[in-house]
Amino acid sequence: MNQTEIGEFIAKCRKEKKLTQAQLAERLNITDRAVSKWETGKSMPDSSIMLELCEILGITVNDLLSGEKISMESYEKKADENLIALKRKDENNMTKNAVISLLFSATLLIGIMVCLICNIAISGNLTWSLIPISSIVFTWVVSFPSIILGKKGMLISLISLSAFVIPYLFLLSRLIRVKEVFSVGVIMAVVSILFLWVIAAIWKRVGKTRKLIALGMIFLLAIPFMVIINVILSRMIVEPVLDIWDMLSIFILLILAFISFICDYAKKKGLMK
Repeated sequence: MNQTEIGEFIAKCRKEKKLTQAQLAERLNITDRAVSKWETGKSMPDSSIMLELCEILGITVNDLLSGEKISMESYEKKADENLIALKRKDENNMTKNAVISLLFSATLLIGIMVCLICNIAISGNLTWSLIPISSIVFTWVVSFPSIILGKKGMLISLISLSAFVIPYLFLLSRLIRVKEVFSVGVIMAVVSILFLWVIAAIWKRVGKTRKLIALGMIFLLAIPFMVIINVILSRMIVEPVLDIWDMLSIFILLILAFISFICDYAKKKGLMK
């Protein structure tokens, strides 16, 4: 499979259908930048939208992966070649992710061993080392799905974070013997995780086609979430709801949201490439 040839073929078929990159992107519910990357050979269409793309362009998946419209005589041969190429690409990606995951896990394991050895050598038993070890294990549980699966693992990582953050805070509070770590931490964690789920929902619904709009919405929604956290903290540790730094943060978030919306408008009107 030659990505450059495939990209040129996509561009040719798109023009034959009298579609702009933006129009094709809108029908596929993706960004026009993604279409541009296909046509310049920088990336390939995701397998989840290949069928829909081929239907819009009036070609077969075999044509797409071959980078040309193929005859019936060579159809079966080309199909086998394309399947082999796709399989090799998936295997290479899986191998790469597996190596990175192995290195990541090995690094964390070395960190755990160093903590254990130092703790036993200094104290003669396990004391302070349990704190960093529990944090390392929590980090591994949350991060590993995203590393091994890439974008497909992001949701699993978010689910893992949602499921294990409260047990982790409980364990941490017992280890350092500070009850506030659990009582305050749980409330902060629940609000923060809720915000992360909102971000994920916005990105899934809007981010595929209008990333700047999604980004602007996230900046705006960060403001009420920040206020909620401050209100909760003010009641628990007797602090002012908003200080000068909070006001500055809100101002910056408003500016970032405004810039995101303006850039999206300019891009839609063709003022930005």
